[in-house]
Amino acid sequence: MRARGLLNLRAVLTPVGAGMCAMAAAAAVLVPALGGDAAADGPGRGAAAAPAVTHRAFGPGAGPAAARCTERNAAESLRPSSKDGAAVSRIKQRGQLIVGVDQNTYRWGYRNPATGELEGFDIDLVWAVAEDILGPHPKVVFKAVPTSLRIPALQQRTVDMVVRTMTINCARKEQVAFSTAYFQAGQQVLAPKASKVTAFDDSLRGRRVCTAAGSTGESELAARRHGARVLTVPNQLDCLVRLQLGEADAVVTDNALAAAQAAQDPSVELKGRPFTDEPYGVAMNRDDTDLVRRVNKVLDDYRGDGGADSPWMRAYRKWLEADLPGIPGPPSPEYRD
Repeated sequence: MRARGLLNLRAVLTPVGAGMCAMAAAAAVLVPALGGDAAADGPGRGAAAAPAVTHRAFGPGAGPAAARCTERNAAESLRPSSKDGAAVSRIKQRGQLIVGVDQNTYRWGYRNPATGELEGFDIDLVWAVAEDILGPHPKVVFKAVPTSLRIPALQQRTVDMVVRTMTINCARKEQVAFSTAYFQAGQQVLAPKASKVTAFDDSLRGRRVCTAAGSTGESELAARRHGARVLTVPNQLDCLVRLQLGEADAVVTDNALAAAQAAQDPSVELKGRPFTDEPYGVAMNRDDTDLVRRVNKVLDDYRGDGGADSPWMRAYRKWLEADLPGIPGPPSPEYRD
């Protein structure tokens, strides 16, 4: 078993059976979780995305500037490099990597109640980055970051990076830097199997629809409400609890997260089809261009040739295939320099 560094986990919602509310498992706090009020991350990327905005994607020294961010090129990042710059050197001198993560999303970032360890697809990627920068048995400090605080945590340098099913889009690239995409998802509706809700359409009219504050789901509902009454919560798994308690009729979230919630509660299911394009990236401070390039180098190695033995495919089979079958491999990287 890999030696672990410090973990920051206050409570995590664990898998539950049909008809039961998710329960919290208490855990010791070694580093305070981030919390409080913050502005939303900005609009989601997809059919109702915000108008294109002019930006320098990764701040000063980032290389050739992308004159305009659009839905078509939003996932472009900086070419990989293993050179140490200011950000990577800072992490090495500190001797630990500080990462903002989710602590309550089954399959992606959650505490395994049997082992007490933080696990999931995103967590495996964190360890790959940490081992590349710090070597074998790296020290990692995990900080639980609510959806709406991902960007403030990076801007205030409370964390070195955020690995938390975070969609790359133009509005967010005005505020933080992103790696290349490591997973491709899309917004979709989750509702009880017996519900008359059929998709992200007028079947939501008059329904109570839950989504996370600062999420792309919130942005899509703001743009196209379909007559729904929108309920926002700090984290997506809170929506599953609201659904189970009868306080919400449906959830709008990434299908990757919704599939994990359906795995927790067999009484709910995905409705309709994905209606946006949601590439997940590792988010970093805009000035940390050397760290962006280093993470992209790790992702190149992680994807490998896309074959069955690549680290990405092994992680996919372990964590996601049961709930999201049929994904042939990772998204291809896109670069702007």
